[in-house]
Parts: sequence; structure tokens; C-alpha cells
Amino acid sequence: MKKIQTESAPAAIGPYSQAIKVNGMVYVSGQIPIDPSTGKIVEGSIEEQTRRVLENVKAVLEAAGSSMEKVVQSFVFMTNLSEFQAMNKVYESYFSEPYPARVTVQVASLPKGAKIEISVIALAE
Repeated sequence: MKKIQTESAPAAIGPYSQAIKVNGMVYVSGQIPIDPSTGKIVEGSIEEQTRRVLENVKAVLEAAGSSMEKVVQSFVFMTNLSEFQAMNKVYESYFSEPYPARVTVQVASLPKGAKIEISVIALAE
């Protein structure tokens, strides 16, 4: 197992790695909309938060030698599924066919008051 660490994405806020690369796969920990340059959560709409989250995911994948095109599954956690359509529009702009398999669920709350958290599994090569 290889730990993936980049300053282009927020540092872990607990005892976990940004990602782990093992057996040709990259497992990216859940990313919330923290701006890595400030360490603060991006306030604003679900679109703004989704964009920041996916930029964080992209940075971790790139640090692992992977990319958004190699994502095979994503896990999306939202605090308000009534914002699903708005999130989905931004999400769609980061992926192309064949789209990754996906799980989307509503949760009661997320760290630091985030509206969204996304984790992915991707091919490493």
C-alpha cells in the first residue's frame, strides 16, 4: 500500500490518508469543499461546493498518477437531496461516458457543515 499525499487538496482532518494506492487501484477518501489554499470550507451553493469537492478529488487522483477518466465508482453524500439536480449538473461536467458507477445518499450532517462529500475508487494506471 502506498499513501497518497498532495498539497493541492486539503490535508486529512483525522487519522486517514487522502488516498491509498494498492493493486492498481486508488481509493480516495471522502473530500469535502475545503479550499486547500486557505484550509477553509467554501461557503455558497451546492454547485460551488460540488465544484470544489471534485477539484479536490481530481488533485488527489493526479497525485496518485490517475485521473477523473479512470474513476470506476463514486460515493456522493449530500445533506439535502432536493439539491440533487444542481449537484448532478456540476458532477456531469467532470466525467464522460462511460460514467462511473455511483451511490448517492442523503446524510444528516457532514464534517465542518459541508453540504456534500465525495469519495471515489479509480484505476491507478
